[in-house]
Amino acid sequence: MRMSIIENGCKFLDSKHFVFCCLVWFCLMFTSCKAQTQKSRLVVGADRIEKYLPILKGRTVGVIANPTSVVNGVHLVDTLLSLKVNIGCVYAPEHGFRGEAEAGEAVASGIDKKSGVKVFSLYGDHKKPSDESLNGIDVLVFDIQDVGARFYTYINTLQYIMEAAAKHHLPVLVLDRPNPHGNYVDGPILDTAERSFVGLQQIPIVHGLTVGEYANMLIGEYWLADSLQCDLQVISMQNWDRNKVYSLPIAPSPNLPNDRAIQLYPSLCLFEGTNVSVGRGTSLPFQCYGFPNNKLGDFEFTPISIPGKSLKPPHENKLCKGYDLSSSDLNLPSGKLELKWLMDAWNSYQDKSKFFIPFFDKLAGNHILKQQISAGWSEEKIRASWEAGLKNYTIIRQKYLLYR
Repeated sequence: MRMSIIENGCKFLDSKHFVFCCLVWFCLMFTSCKAQTQKSRLVVGADRIEKYLPILKGRTVGVIANPTSVVNGVHLVDTLLSLKVNIGCVYAPEHGFRGEAEAGEAVASGIDKKSGVKVFSLYGDHKKPSDESLNGIDVLVFDIQDVGARFYTYINTLQYIMEAAAKHHLPVLVLDRPNPHGNYVDGPILDTAERSFVGLQQIPIVHGLTVGEYANMLIGEYWLADSLQCDLQVISMQNWDRNKVYSLPIAPSPNLPNDRAIQLYPSLCLFEGTNVSVGRGTSLPFQCYGFPNNKLGDFEFTPISIPGKSLKPPHENKLCKGYDLSSSDLNLPSGKLELKWLMDAWNSYQDKSKFFIPFFDKLAGNHILKQQISAGWSEEKIRASWEAGLKNYTIIRQKYLLYR
């Protein structure tokens, strides 16, 4: 239809003018399509500089960040410094500010070599900012990519930040990012008797919230210590749909290198509370599982120490047999926590007294799941035991959703 209009309008023009008309039309169409694409492009909180830069100007800023804290390919800290924002210090969570530490490894305080900014560790002995580290800070900015599992420690770092901020009457800005498991909730609700740094609040393993939504829940449900309230502002995303698949542009931690590992993480992380390897020390962390001397599966792997990723991984230098879950051709359940692999490994383990280690109850968030598996409960029966807790949590969660 549009071509016919151009043809009719140009029928008295020579060929050069006709070609020119066509080029103009194509340029207009391209510009329109580009504008539509930009309109629907995901914009994370950190990219909305115009929303938070005025809040930071003229103030001394403390930044809670890691390698995922990026604005258009540049780290948030480096971006803010280029915009003449006064950064008093950086607070480094698990894995460190620039991602130099493996899971569970102590994160050192010091000076960031690239920016010259002082770095305080929030992992190890000091998981909450000290009074000294907050001296002179006017506002705190939290920008870290989460993966939506209760035992992924960044949301617990967020809680400690908010508690420290409330104590010192400091405002907190959360720059929101997508949750790759944001479209569902699943797993047992945390029993408060099992509180730890891998689980502080009564939420399921898959909580279905962005960090911004979770921060609002912490305040709205009075979950901060001593029912503290902090001055919170969430810089929300634009054009994020929690029901669409989102591929994280930067690995959120050293042993979650790709979308497959992130997809499997909520289910396979429970193996970290057992004597089963989840591929740490291999090229497939959180994409395979197995252990030595078993008939579990045909996939073979040998964990080794890998600096910066897995030093002294479980079953180091031992041949493990199990299953490779990394293939994209393998159809995996989506929208639920998978227990089948854990239960199969339990059934194949010869000395069952050594299958679970004490850390399992912290990851599961209760002591019941271990007992249920040991007693031979079916997955359906185990899942049924979660229903009441999940139903109540879903009602609470609904109050804090910022995105469809």
